[in-house]
Amino acid sequence: MEHLIHVLQTDRSDSEIIGYALDTLYNVISNDLEEEEQEENLPKQVDDLGSQFTEIFIKQQENVTLLLTLVEEFDFHVRWPGVKLLTSLLKQQGTQVQQIILVSPMGVSRLMDLLADSREVIRNDGVLLLQQLTKSNAAIQKIVAFENAFERLLDIITEEGNSDGGIVVEDCLLLLQNLLKNNNSNQNFFKEGSYIQRMKPWFEVGDDNCGWSAQKVTNLHLMLQLVRVLVSPTNPPGATSSCQKAMFHCGLLQQLCTILMATGVPADILTETINTVSEVIRGCQMNQDYFASVNAPSNPPRPAIVVLLMSMVNERQPFVLRCAVLYCFQCFLYKNQKGQGEIVSTLLPSTIDATGNSVSAGQLLCGGLFSTDSLSNWCAAVALAHALQENATLKEQLLRVQLATSIGNPPVSLLQQCTNILSQGDKIDRRGSKVQTRVGLLMLLCTWLSNCSIAVTHFLHNPANIPFLTGQIAENLGEEEQLVQGLCALLLGISIYYNDNSLENYRKEKLKQLIEKRIGRENFIEKLGFISKHELYSRAAQKPQPSFSSPDHMMFDHEFTKLVKELEGVISKAIYKSSEEDKKEEEVKKTLEQHDNIVTHYKKVIREQDQELEELKQRINTLTSQNEQLQGTVTQQVSQIQQHKDQYNLLKVQLGKDTQHHNSHSDTFQMNGIQMEEVSKLKEELEEWKNKHELLQGQLREKDSVIEKLKTSQLEMGATEQSSQTSKSGGLELSNELQKELEMLRSQIQLQSAEISKLQIENQRLQIMNTTADPVLGDSGATAANNSELEGRLEQEIKELKSEVKALSEEKESLKQHLDSSSSTVAILQDEKSKLQQEVAESKKEQDDLLVLLADQDQKLSALKIKLKDLGVPVEDEDDIESGDQGDEDEDGDEEEQD
Repeated sequence: MEHLIHVLQTDRSDSEIIGYALDTLYNVISNDLEEEEQEENLPKQVDDLGSQFTEIFIKQQENVTLLLTLVEEFDFHVRWPGVKLLTSLLKQQGTQVQQIILVSPMGVSRLMDLLADSREVIRNDGVLLLQQLTKSNAAIQKIVAFENAFERLLDIITEEGNSDGGIVVEDCLLLLQNLLKNNNSNQNFFKEGSYIQRMKPWFEVGDDNCGWSAQKVTNLHLMLQLVRVLVSPTNPPGATSSCQKAMFHCGLLQQLCTILMATGVPADILTETINTVSEVIRGCQMNQDYFASVNAPSNPPRPAIVVLLMSMVNERQPFVLRCAVLYCFQCFLYKNQKGQGEIVSTLLPSTIDATGNSVSAGQLLCGGLFSTDSLSNWCAAVALAHALQENATLKEQLLRVQLATSIGNPPVSLLQQCTNILSQGDKIDRRGSKVQTRVGLLMLLCTWLSNCSIAVTHFLHNPANIPFLTGQIAENLGEEEQLVQGLCALLLGISIYYNDNSLENYRKEKLKQLIEKRIGRENFIEKLGFISKHELYSRAAQKPQPSFSSPDHMMFDHEFTKLVKELEGVISKAIYKSSEEDKKEEEVKKTLEQHDNIVTHYKKVIREQDQELEELKQRINTLTSQNEQLQGTVTQQVSQIQQHKDQYNLLKVQLGKDTQHHNSHSDTFQMNGIQMEEVSKLKEELEEWKNKHELLQGQLREKDSVIEKLKTSQLEMGATEQSSQTSKSGGLELSNELQKELEMLRSQIQLQSAEISKLQIENQRLQIMNTTADPVLGDSGATAANNSELEGRLEQEIKELKSEVKALSEEKESLKQHLDSSSSTVAILQDEKSKLQQEVAESKKEQDDLLVLLADQDQKLSALKIKLKDLGVPVEDEDDIESGDQGDEDEDGDEEEQD
């Protein structure tokens, strides 16, 4: 080995001998036996040899570092045996080699480059190497993940055809599992990098699901396990929740539900898909709601939950599938009060479908609970217990459920029927373990009665129940029955602890005395301890998924183990407590309840006061805003009143003057005559304005036509240089004319505006005269009617004049805008014209330059031809020369290919 390592150190330039040395070391260290050797029973000896040689090799850390540098070589004969040797070292002494690679600079990064190798053999062996490297080492897993491993591995899986791919896909999926399992940092990185979305195409299964290859089944198994790694109940709740939401939003959950309801899917894939869907929806309300809405593609369509429950209570279905369905149902109800309510509501009398067309989830559970198959009894009991988990209202509602046991007999409550089957457990002929049925029913009753005193009262109301429980606990039975005894003790303890003393014969104190007489306290506590000491109890307490090697081991539910832990100590204390202590506890409870009531009362009062305060604040805000508005209106009104007062005083003064100067009727008539003359003048001026307006509009139309001509001439301008020059001269003339017209129009508009202002001043003067004339005219009774008529006419004519003046001013504005727009269009056209002229000049210049160059080239060519002729070389035509050149090129190409 020393000599081989020496070769690796000294002969780096000779790739062939390095390759042979690496191969030799690989053969020495490796445990990959030949087929003939595998037949002989010598594995242990070989294992020992391989690990011994590995220890010798890695004793010097420099050897592993040297191997890492050799793996960087691109030469196939060096890189491939180097990868295989390193993989073999990791297999033999994984943790030691991992530590050496971890401390060597860029050690992991060098190995990550293998995934980018274009040669598939090296890339695939690189995946196997990374599998060994990332086993049980979180630090290396993080480095590999941050070296873009997820992107590369997902690309390889896609290239290989997703689930239809070969063993390379399997290796990539195993490496992904190594990177993600129990590594919260990498899981978060995987989610943040939007890699969950890239998992969706893995589960796209077609309609024809028959004839799946073994490799495809393996690949899909690993893919489903990878999804479960991300949403495992053992992960931190926040991380699991965010992954569950991402899976819903990208459509991965929907895709899994499609596989769940598809036909022809292999049984083991279907089972694993059910388990995967279970963990994707567990504790996530959004996903649970979606799962409740999924329907099976049957006629009529049935909810997926109902279809799954049918297979759970069907004894012909495989045991593993039934366990998976139970887990799915448990996950659907986990922290899902809405779902629990929907399941229980299917059992209540008001909601049962009278037509009997569809079977509900509740009916299926009851059917399973009372069937002759013990496994169905247990699964149905546990499923129903999960529907009541931590939900006191549903426990009370379930007491209303009545069952018709046989024709002619009155209906029996569900609670009563459970206790009846429990007491007759040994007598009924069942398939499977009778203990299993009784354990299932006892778990259901314990869950139902815990933390629900009304249910306890109903249970105690049946006089046969307590004697049955005490009888079961007191007997000395075999090991199998010990479990039943322990659960009976727990149920009796719950009946004492949650007893509200409403039944005189079954008060807490009396039940304790009964235990003391019939069983004995110590014996009772010992029997209660049988539950937690049982092997199957500790196995069920480990994880939520019910995983049992055989149906006989199916005894305890994970959630129930939590309840036992919670109640065991409490019941033990309650049994030993005296009546005085009970009374004290009750008093304390009452005082606590009173205290709670007082607190809730004060909370309610405070809440009401807060609401009142809010309302008052809002009212204050509205009132202040109203007050501000009113103050504003008041100030406006005060100012208006002041103005009216001033106007009134002015009018009084004017009236006093007018009465002195205008005493006679002739004066008033004269004034009216003056007014009439002014009105006629105004009308004449209006006519003139109208004529001018028409003239202006005509001029505008002419100008618009000129602009149109300009535009057309500009479009035609690019044809030839002569036309552009002519258009240029024409355009310049037109633009000059336009400028003149614009100047004229502006001057006319200024004159118009001056005349309009004069008219407005005269109009105002007339109004003042009219107002002053009114009181004088009012004095004389004879001319009152004439004056009123004149006033009406005057007002009407003034209004007409105002409207006409307004219309004229608006037209003036529009004319101004039109003129501005026309002037801007002229300027734009002129700019465009100048640009076009520049372009034409440049293009002409370029053409001239090209012509000159061509002429020079022709002269040179002709001179060269003459020289060649003088030298005696035959000169061919241009076409012949071109064909000859192509032939030469072809010959050159052939020569290169031969090389």
